Amino acid sequence: MRLPPLNVLLTASVLLGTSSACIVEAPGGASDQERRAATVAQVPPLSIRSGANLGGKVEVVGASVQPGRIPVGDQARVTVFFKVLQPIEEDYLVFVHLEDADGRMERMNVDHKPAGGLYPTTQWKVGETVKDEFVIALPQGASPRAVNVWMGLWEPRNDARLPITNPEAVRNDGRGRLLLAQVPVGK
Repeated sequence: MRLPPLNVLLTASVLLGTSSACIVEAPGGASDQERRAATVAQVPPLSIRSGANLGGKVEVVGASVQPGRIPVGDQARVTVFFKVLQPIEEDYLVFVHLEDADGRMERMNVDHKPAGGLYPTTQWKVGETVKDEFVIALPQGASPRAVNVWMGLWEPRNDARLPITNPEAVRNDGRGRLLLAQVPVGK
């Protein structure tokens, strides 16, 4: 029996109003076809351009958020594209922190294995562009005007983030978190 895609499990956790999501590993690894599905030959037009360099190993090319506005009690799909610059020796997780732009709501974590857990960072090849998707959701009763989507790559065994090596070129908090997007909330 195959487990549902990772983003479905993450959505359930966030919709239930919990402040952190579990990290789910896909059973048995991935087929070559699934791994090929995690990479793209050409990046589609993006609503968010980044260019953040993470540790000299990965560039966050950009992302899209669909829909571009999140209604309270609903969800949006975020698709991020990573360009592999150097071999990666550690299996990093994608960390995602959702925070109220005005600081009134408790932070939600949507940390996960990249590419639905099917393509670990140690297997990424230099020159590839890896597509990662996840779902963000706002529970009923949330009242932010906008949600900041902070992200990066994190190695949990050492509790270490890949540093942003071009912090002057991208929005960041100085602690290895890239401000990927500020998503408006509303109808």
